[in-house]
Amino acid sequence: MAYTLQKLSLFKNAALAFSSLMAWEIREGRVTGTIKNLFSDAPVDISWADLLEECVSRVPDKMFLRYRDESFTYRQMDDNANRMANFLLSRGGAKGKGIGIMMRNSPRMLDIFFGTQKAGMYSVMINPELKGDGLEYIINHSDIEYLAIDAELLGTLFPVLERLERVKPSFVFVNDIEQEARDIEIPGDMGRLSSAYEAPSDRPDIWYGPDDICLLIYTSGTTGPPKGVVYRYKTTGVTRLRFLGRFFLKKSDIYYVYLSLCHGNALFLSTTITMSVLAQMALARKFSASRFWDDVRRYNATVFNTIGSIIPILMKQPEKPTDRQNNVRVVFSAACPADMWEPFEKRFGVTIYEGYGAIDGGGKGVMNFGTAPKGSLGKPMAPPGWTKLVDENGNEVPPGTPGELIFKIGSKENRVEYYKNEEASKKKVKDGWLYTGDILRQDEHGFLYFIGRNTESMRKGGENVSAYEVEQVIMKHPAVEEVAVYAVPSEMAEDEIMATMTLVEGKSLTARELWDFLSDKMAKYAVPRYIRFVDELPKTNTHRVIKRVLEREGVTEDTYDALKDRQR
Repeated sequence: MAYTLQKLSLFKNAALAFSSLMAWEIREGRVTGTIKNLFSDAPVDISWADLLEECVSRVPDKMFLRYRDESFTYRQMDDNANRMANFLLSRGGAKGKGIGIMMRNSPRMLDIFFGTQKAGMYSVMINPELKGDGLEYIINHSDIEYLAIDAELLGTLFPVLERLERVKPSFVFVNDIEQEARDIEIPGDMGRLSSAYEAPSDRPDIWYGPDDICLLIYTSGTTGPPKGVVYRYKTTGVTRLRFLGRFFLKKSDIYYVYLSLCHGNALFLSTTITMSVLAQMALARKFSASRFWDDVRRYNATVFNTIGSIIPILMKQPEKPTDRQNNVRVVFSAACPADMWEPFEKRFGVTIYEGYGAIDGGGKGVMNFGTAPKGSLGKPMAPPGWTKLVDENGNEVPPGTPGELIFKIGSKENRVEYYKNEEASKKKVKDGWLYTGDILRQDEHGFLYFIGRNTESMRKGGENVSAYEVEQVIMKHPAVEEVAVYAVPSEMAEDEIMATMTLVEGKSLTARELWDFLSDKMAKYAVPRYIRFVDELPKTNTHRVIKRVLEREGVTEDTYDALKDRQR
């Protein structure tokens, strides 16, 4: 009954969101294209720069962004984006050219993002944690000619600079504005980003073509080479995000953003929907577990986004009397561990809404707005028959049986496109269905539950073992802060299971103690044979562990072998 009442409330919100969006679109003379974008496969969309300009036309002097001790109105952000566009054009930038953005969160990062679109160029979001071959690959593969980089990251650029095919030192613009840039020497043959703010604040008279590339965001590359997801100016997804924003955000909301803007989670689900309702955003340079709730209180934040790996870290921080002293009314989560959902809500006095989606998910998703059991993703936001769980042969699986989630994708115009990788694009969409690569199960009521990636399944004891499920059990130990579970070669025909983890500061744990802890909590074949403790796990900017690095390292000298221990 409670789910039904919540659904009725959401239908009301959806009607209000739609009417609000249509009122705006009628004012802008764009209502036909917007309806086509929301309800058909024919893409007609706007850019983020267009959205910013519309915000300026409505609330020019409203506060949009707060960052450390800085604050910017919508008009000030737009003026700075214009300056950035004019700066790039004065340095040879032009329609169709690309710039890489390798920066941690800051207003300057957004200025470049918006400004690039005002110049008709495309931006490539580059993980600031990348180094060596991985960094070189994305810069060269994306065909960018320009690069904006934080001064503090120059040390990772220098080793690959001579191997870059198109980016020359004179087209590297170093962010010398942040406090982290102090005392860092900037090469004389590179540009300083501070000079961009001397450019005119008038909008350049350049307009993009709908088929031009607007943005490339590369996948995390946790299990293989990253792929560049293409967003063209006609397929940005901004219109649908604006509808989503009106669905659950208020104009008075303050959205706390700490995840990296170089990923879709913060750029799409935080920044874009904040702008969609003319709300305010509070930006952190990066995630800090110890400062997280202090920041939330400092900015009077009412909303924030999180992911499954962040929630255990916050839960394992020391409890404080101030834990519930915040103004947060809702947390938008992805992959919240089921056993931590309710404890997290009770400890911090918040409500979690769970969602599922991906930057290469074709705009498809699943949401639980309190309309499904805690721990569930909810039900698909698609007509009946447009979502399936299938086995490796493409056959639909019955309730309770894990299967890969696939979505009916519609026309070719709406399919996922990977940059210069037609083979991967075709593999992603087959016979009109988008294959997510994620394994879920569905209960008898139609609610979906996340199991793991299909690339993260191991074979042991004649059984398939989900790395995700093993990780969730290991995380129940109070001393474990983060963990990655993966397969390593076995002397037999199957896999051996290995777990590498970090510990909560101030706590201790031996591998034997962990093995004993796990032995009565999961099937014997699923308990990791190999256990290793490290100071830090290799991760992407979205806090996903890069397991291929650990797999490459294999069984190291400091790895505990439970089999050998038991044979002694």
